[in-house]
Amino acid sequence: MTVAPLPLPQFAQARQARTFTRPPRAPDAVHAAGRMLDSHGRTIRDLRLSLTDRCNFRCTYCMEPDVRFAAPESLLQAEDFVRLARVAARLGVTKIRLTGGEPTLHPALGEIIAGIRVHTGCEIALTTNGSMLDRASLRAWRVAGLDRVTISLDTLRPDRFAHITRSTCSPQRVLAAIEDCLAEGLGPVKVNAVLVRGVNDDEAADLAALARRPGVEMRFIEWMPLDSGRTWDPDRWVSAAETCAMIERRFPLVSLPTADPSSTARTFAFADGTPGSVGFIAPVSSPFCGACSRLRVTADGMVRPCLFSVQEWDIRPALRSGHDADVAAFLIDATHTKQPGHGITQPGFEPPPRTMSAIGG
Repeated sequence: MTVAPLPLPQFAQARQARTFTRPPRAPDAVHAAGRMLDSHGRTIRDLRLSLTDRCNFRCTYCMEPDVRFAAPESLLQAEDFVRLARVAARLGVTKIRLTGGEPTLHPALGEIIAGIRVHTGCEIALTTNGSMLDRASLRAWRVAGLDRVTISLDTLRPDRFAHITRSTCSPQRVLAAIEDCLAEGLGPVKVNAVLVRGVNDDEAADLAALARRPGVEMRFIEWMPLDSGRTWDPDRWVSAAETCAMIERRFPLVSLPTADPSSTARTFAFADGTPGSVGFIAPVSSPFCGACSRLRVTADGMVRPCLFSVQEWDIRPALRSGHDADVAAFLIDATHTKQPGHGITQPGFEPPPRTMSAIGG
């Protein structure tokens, strides 16, 4: 009998397609500006730090059950994340989002939040599946400097929740976590859902109803080809326009003006005046690449100029150099390589070697 080899850890898979070289130097004028500018005129103001590739869920649109995680010693340390945040803030970043995997699994999460708060004036946000949240932890993180929380919730039905997340958690637990965040002043709480046709697309209006109360913003994110099983199927993909139409059958919506041109979401209010808002993030049907202001660093220290980048830049040597100037120059150079867009709908598109759980949301 032939025994199939175990799948490689996600990071090991990705390294097969990596180049571990320093990015080419950006023009002197870009370095002189002291900001992270790409070659298409975009400025980075939003840094997303993936603290870990580990997650206690195995969501069907994200991670297969047999995925193995990277060894802890291969990941950045708490002080590395704080240093990256400090340097990025000096280069003009105003918002730092802590992601995973599941960032609440990181043993030094509070230390990282506190360090970023001490060394930057950035808004600090946390993206989580909500399963590990409790009032005491939320209070401690708020005191440390956390500003707000985004929580993922794809269904309100316990049977579907178990199927989608492959976990023993429940939607009631996540709903309680939303209430805890509001009680601790970590709002507005953004709640993200990914709809998949034939799985949970009939719950669009039910999920939108969560926003019909103060402090909650419901957002629907189009399913992207970033799952570890490579099962993304355009026939099961649900567009933002279709989701909006399903919601409007129950709750008519009114479009809200966009204050931030780099915002990922198109936001709507309820036409009947009920407080709350519903947002649609449409990277597949309506890409917002032209105004992108984001840069990602993975848990193992790879700078990704785009969520769909096929090229990553290893910032660990610069971090180990001991000089903030080296880290700043590296971030400027890496940003300048940012591609104009991801081209999901273009002929010949291929998803990046890494999957979402190994990149960070």
